[in-house]
Amino acid sequence: MSAGILVGERKRSWTAVCLALLGCIAAQTALAADCPGNPNALGTSRTLVVDPTEHPRIGTMQYAQTLPLADHEVVLTFDDGPLPKYSNQVLSILASQCVKATFFIIGGQANANPEGVRKLVAAGHTVGTHSQHHPLTFDKMSAEKAKQEIDDGIASTLAALNGDKSKLAPFFRIPGLLRAEIPEAYAASQGIQVWSADFPADDWRHISPQRVYDLAIQRIEAKRKGILLLHDIQPRTVAALPRILNELKARGYRIVHVVPATPDRPATPTEPQQWYLRPPTETVAIARWPTVPNFVFSEARMLPAPAFTDMDWREADAIDHAPRMRIAFPRQTLGPLPQVAQVTSASTLPIPAADVFRLPEGPGLTLLAARSRADRRERIAQRAPDASPAAHQVAPAGRGKGKDPSKHARQPRADGGPVRIASAKKRAPRAEATAIVRRVPD
Repeated sequence: MSAGILVGERKRSWTAVCLALLGCIAAQTALAADCPGNPNALGTSRTLVVDPTEHPRIGTMQYAQTLPLADHEVVLTFDDGPLPKYSNQVLSILASQCVKATFFIIGGQANANPEGVRKLVAAGHTVGTHSQHHPLTFDKMSAEKAKQEIDDGIASTLAALNGDKSKLAPFFRIPGLLRAEIPEAYAASQGIQVWSADFPADDWRHISPQRVYDLAIQRIEAKRKGILLLHDIQPRTVAALPRILNELKARGYRIVHVVPATPDRPATPTEPQQWYLRPPTETVAIARWPTVPNFVFSEARMLPAPAFTDMDWREADAIDHAPRMRIAFPRQTLGPLPQVAQVTSASTLPIPAADVFRLPEGPGLTLLAARSRADRRERIAQRAPDASPAAHQVAPAGRGKGKDPSKHARQPRADGGPVRIASAKKRAPRAEATAIVRRVPD
């Protein structure tokens, strides 16, 4: 029965997934079909509403978080406009594909071309700001200078929009992506979201339109989703943009339009991990341990102290060896535990007598030593009977240089008996003296 329930649940889950996919495809097809003159247009798949105060910095080129996009979703952004000669062409290309994008306006450009700013809003695009003069020194500016650049850029863009704040999104991109704590902190204090990007196309460099196209597609394919950075004031961008949109369509990518949240338009519900380009999973170790919560104990109960009878001193070596070898040591011992009386009882031994440590005295020690040396020489002589007598001569007993060694040479006896090296009478006094010096007291 449980197997049948699981099969039914799986079928319903797959059905829901398939319906959701069909709904997305149908919605995109409907948007493309609504595009006049281009039934195969790329279109805009969905609108993403974000709250700038909840996520003040986005774009993985500088920050940890980015927009909560699904796989194969791309957000188009354009900087430095409007410049009528090229910005109008970019607007026409986007309109031919029914694609919505986000434009970051320079205040000086808005003052020179206010009509271009109004065209962007009229076409349904999102308009943010990009400072007043586009200085490439935001990472070195003082707080007053950075504040002035940001505020003046917003004021100039609002002036082009006739002061209508509802048409200006609280989105800001630092010129040159030169991130710094001062402008980021000020923007966050004003409820402005700072945008970076996930992949650029390098269209501000002096490269060919083909190179712009190649870089855009290669970098999008590497990350498979994110924010694309372009410039609507460059002729190479105008030339490469149609090919980029067509290739995104061919590879199954979808365009997402981003707008700010308002009291009448709440933010799109998202999960925290969706704001990361590569969200962490349960199979990847976290960077740090989670915070240990503060426990509240309902009662404080003392455990009994272990008794001596619970321990077995005979298994101490095995218990110490078991953790190192990772052996599960049994808790209960096989043999009986020792009694406390047996452990605490102290056994006594008799005191050894004084004569145990007494050494024998007298000349016998020297005589035995001399006899043992004579016996050793005799054994050497018996092993080589054919050797000449001179070969068996020993060193003289005396230590003087003028003594004749022939007097102390061993002479063979007629009866073949052992020959003494020195007289016991001559060694007896010396042995007695040695014994007296080395006498061990009782």
